[in-house]
Amino acid sequence: MVILDITTIEDIKLLVNTFYGKIQKDDLIGPIFNEKIQGRWPEHLETMYKFWQTILLEQHTYSGSPFPPHKHLSVNQSHFNRWIEIFTKTVDSLFIGILAEEAKMRGVNMASMFLYKIEYFRDLQKTTK
Repeated sequence: MVILDITTIEDIKLLVNTFYGKIQKDDLIGPIFNEKIQGRWPEHLETMYKFWQTILLEQHTYSGSPFPPHKHLSVNQSHFNRWIEIFTKTVDSLFIGILAEEAKMRGVNMASMFLYKIEYFRDLQKTTK
């Protein structure tokens, strides 16, 4: 079922719920998310609704810094590649349009930045020991 484009909070919820439903079951990155989030999935999903609503719909409902909770995760390029793959396929399976394309671009950029920062802090810890 492809909907034209991402235009409402209901579209954001569909994207986030579908994406994280796949993430939770994924063999590579599912265990990392499930261990980190544990029983707090409803709160995490609510935060993700607000995050993507702010990014894509320019309705400023999210405040905070998305990177710190990810800073100490034991992840590498393969984990981010899988995240991007699942995210892109999820967007493509649900939406077509300018904001759908922006969502994919933002996802790739965010994954690249997170990986860079995680590796930076990991390297920094090695040099300070």
